[in-house]
Amino acid sequence: MSSSTPSRPPGPGATSSPADTTVDRPDPRTLLVKIFGRDRPGLTAGLLQTLAAYGVEVVDLEQVVTRGRITLCALVTSPGDGEGELRATVHGWAESQRLQAEIISGIGDNRPRGEGRSHVTVLGHPLSAEATAAIAARITGCGANIDRIRRLAKYPVTAVEFDVSGVATHTLRTELATEAARRGEVDVAVVASGLQRRGRRLVVMDVDSTLIQDEVIELFAAHAGCEERVAEVTEAAMRGELDFTESLHARVALLAGLEEGVVEKVRAEVRLTPGARTLVRTLKRLGYQVGIVSGGFTQVTDSLRDHLGLDFAAANTLEVVDGRFTGRVTGEIVDRAGKARLLRRFAREAGVPLSQTVAIGDGANDLDMLNTAGLGVAFNAKPLVRRAADASVNVPFLDTVLYLLGITREEVEAADTGE
Repeated sequence: MSSSTPSRPPGPGATSSPADTTVDRPDPRTLLVKIFGRDRPGLTAGLLQTLAAYGVEVVDLEQVVTRGRITLCALVTSPGDGEGELRATVHGWAESQRLQAEIISGIGDNRPRGEGRSHVTVLGHPLSAEATAAIAARITGCGANIDRIRRLAKYPVTAVEFDVSGVATHTLRTELATEAARRGEVDVAVVASGLQRRGRRLVVMDVDSTLIQDEVIELFAAHAGCEERVAEVTEAAMRGELDFTESLHARVALLAGLEEGVVEKVRAEVRLTPGARTLVRTLKRLGYQVGIVSGGFTQVTDSLRDHLGLDFAAANTLEVVDGRFTGRVTGEIVDRAGKARLLRRFAREAGVPLSQTVAIGDGANDLDMLNTAGLGVAFNAKPLVRRAADASVNVPFLDTVLYLLGITREEVEAADTGE
């Protein structure tokens, strides 16, 4: 339940002065009314109508339904001399509804949440009780408190979100990333509560092995008969063992003489990553802007932009002369630094502060972009990238990233059906 205590205006006929606003008033006596049992329509209204007869004020209200069982908590002010009667009436109403009731007296509101507030998303496929317990213990062990838990999704992964307070986000992220890496069966993302999930937001993705399952240059290389040679250079570059720009020129040179008409064949061969279409459709429906940046080629990324309805796209361009590739690229190279530069440009054009941007990538040439964004997500990434990113997802479903943004499965399904 939330921790804010509402301020009260002066009562009828009362006067106030500047001094009145600085006087501490004693916290009122309050009652925590809790009911639980089988859920059905009308229970929340029924409880509140029962309480209303005693003129109490609602301080806080929270309800959870799990597998058809409701837990409803109402924190209300005490009616004073009528408290005993209220207790009897609530228990009688609950019994008539075949519910159990518990009423606990106390003083004031919930205790204030600590400083350093974060959202912790835990993903598993499946999500084991052992792994979840380990994450919860690690949260407690670093001095933080779990204030609230909710499930975001049950498919294609199980995703739960913890609201946590009492420790700095970066400290919590380090602790939980270590625990997740040690276990290897669970992904954990930690974001500051200030990085909120609605309003103007921008998501920018890498393309090869992120938005799509393929490495585009290898698709071109297969038509040129040099796929194995290109793949070797690509892997070394993605591991950070080679300078990206040099490796790009070396690989593109192998395509010299290939007919431009192969572009249509390559476009047809491109396979979207599972969940990619759902990710983009959901983000767009919720008002996000979405872009892609790629060390690949505009001959493919422009088609993806148009097909998916993306807001931004940038990549390298294969030079064509007389209907054939020359083995060179034209224009400014989109490399590791270029991806971060493009993220900043897209954010300016979208009118979104960098703190409200999300970057997703898998390779070493995505690191600058991931570190520049408000939230950097490593998607099925190399170990170097997972260690450097804010969050890591290691399941083969790109739409899983939605849960890191606090978007629930119900919202995803609504986007799919257009509701």
